[in-house]
Amino acid sequence: MELEQGGRERIVHNHVSKVGYVNGVINKRKKPYRRVKRSVIRVPRALQELFVSCKDTFKSPATIPSPHHVQTLCRILDDIKPEDVGLSRDLQFFKPGKNIIKENQRVTYTTMYKCDNFSLCIFFLPESGVIPLHNHPGMTVFSKLLLGKMHIKSYDWVDELEAEVEVEAEPSNNLMQQQQNSKVRLAKLKANRVLTAPCDTSVLYPTRGGNMHEFTAITPCAVLDVIGPPYSKQHGRDCSYYKDHPYAAFSTNEEMDKGKEANVYWWLEEIEVPENSQMDGIEYLGPPIGEPSF
Repeated sequence: MELEQGGRERIVHNHVSKVGYVNGVINKRKKPYRRVKRSVIRVPRALQELFVSCKDTFKSPATIPSPHHVQTLCRILDDIKPEDVGLSRDLQFFKPGKNIIKENQRVTYTTMYKCDNFSLCIFFLPESGVIPLHNHPGMTVFSKLLLGKMHIKSYDWVDELEAEVEVEAEPSNNLMQQQQNSKVRLAKLKANRVLTAPCDTSVLYPTRGGNMHEFTAITPCAVLDVIGPPYSKQHGRDCSYYKDHPYAAFSTNEEMDKGKEANVYWWLEEIEVPENSQMDGIEYLGPPIGEPSF
């Protein structure tokens, strides 16, 4: 769906544009010999406050936000509503089981703003849609669930000296045979829970807070991300994907395999880019965001 003039939704059979927006500019029909004032798009205060705070927080690509900046950004994001970015729960996309667009159920995203230091993006997950387990190298990410209900699973690396192992095949273990000579790293489960909008903003950091995470939509979802700095293969911030394995899969520690730690520690194996990681980009049609004009 996309927005026609007048704020109406229109179904587009091309999968690149299918989410829809509300609160479009309403252009009044001109009458002869009468001046009509030009419509002005008002930027919600919370959205402009978010942009200004991001500019103040992310001074360079190397910035790791201070506790004060983290608290400020979380407060702002906690107050942001779907309508602030041109969305509404009444859009067809967000109605569970009633999404009439069936030809492509991939995740879509739209970029609201992007510079070298940070980016603002919204990710749209259809019902049962997945953003597979991936990392955020050298990045701090604030995630705000705007609409929907989703499951999040996240990990942090355990100390590298203990975590990196070479896996040798064992004929009696099919999994081990498949992973022969591959490297896996030990990680600690940070989160494994269901989020329902509205909820508090979550934050991950370069080395903690659940830097590797996976999203699975229970109902159609919209997630607003503040990413600082953005992904950049040129600058060593390429996205890597992982498959998680239970601790017992590669462990010879029988006591730990049977203890409660077995559910806390997992092995993460880096994998090729999975097919379900492919996303479709759509145009951002919400209120404009950027430097204020005077």
